[in-house]
Amino acid sequence: MNKLLIGLCFVFLINLSGCGIYSFTGIALDPNDKSVTVKFFPNRATMVNPGLSQYFTEQLKDRFVTQTSLSLADINGDLMFEGEITDYRTEPVAVTSDENAEYNRLTIVVRVKYTSINNPKYNFNTSFTRYSDYESSSLLSDVEDVLTETIVKELIDDIFNKSVVNW
Repeated sequence: MNKLLIGLCFVFLINLSGCGIYSFTGIALDPNDKSVTVKFFPNRATMVNPGLSQYFTEQLKDRFVTQTSLSLADINGDLMFEGEITDYRTEPVAVTSDENAEYNRLTIVVRVKYTSINNPKYNFNTSFTRYSDYESSSLLSDVEDVLTETIVKELIDDIFNKSVVNW
């Protein structure tokens, strides 16, 4: 019985070590990844929110600093993010029978180029889109900060998951 238990433990440890770069947090970083570089994301959208570029860039940096062991590098990080905000728009949705919009939708689109020095097979250049609806009786200026915060958090989640969470 003891030999069987030792054998099972041995097999379990071999299988666990075969998982390579996986961690129990779900974050899959190469052991050689020590730093991340997040370049400024300029706002190239037709409709511009003046604080969005800075806010988005800082939130992306913050996610990697707080949820990984990576340090922030100004240039040449093992992981690199660059891109731009390509769209920021509001449009009517949920039109009523009398052709009035009951809700409006704020949409933000961000193009992200991700480069992994140690795992180039995970590199991508992708656009991420998220939106949030608000009542048409509200002015965008009254709800913009809250909507933008929500949308940016969702965009950062998508980018973080695509780059370092391999579920």
